[in-house]
Amino acid sequence: MSVEKPLTLPNDSEPEPDIAIVERRGREYLQHHPYPENVFWVIEYAQTSLVKDQTIKYQIYAEAGIQEYWLVNLARRELIVFRDPHAGDYRSKVTLTDGEIRPVAFPEVAIAVEQIIAP
Repeated sequence: MSVEKPLTLPNDSEPEPDIAIVERRGREYLQHHPYPENVFWVIEYAQTSLVKDQTIKYQIYAEAGIQEYWLVNLARRELIVFRDPHAGDYRSKVTLTDGEIRPVAFPEVAIAVEQIIAP
């Protein structure tokens, strides 16, 4: 898990998601930040940054092929899950306020939505 650390994306940007779940590469990340192919999913927590996270970061992650992007809308206490990037967009969008979520990369792991959206 990488907290507020950059990712190196093909469009020469280096966003710093609130949380990124990345492959363990040990000392390799001392040489470079994780690339899109090293990222399982990213999580952004948004209160004042909601518009930016729904537009700019959404587009950056989709274009880079990040397989899963979770956007936590703190004001509404909801988890918006974007999956299946294609041609600079995500084909799937689901909004959750309770229940469980299973990341695409780790379908055996169930995470309570309440744990993600809790203040």
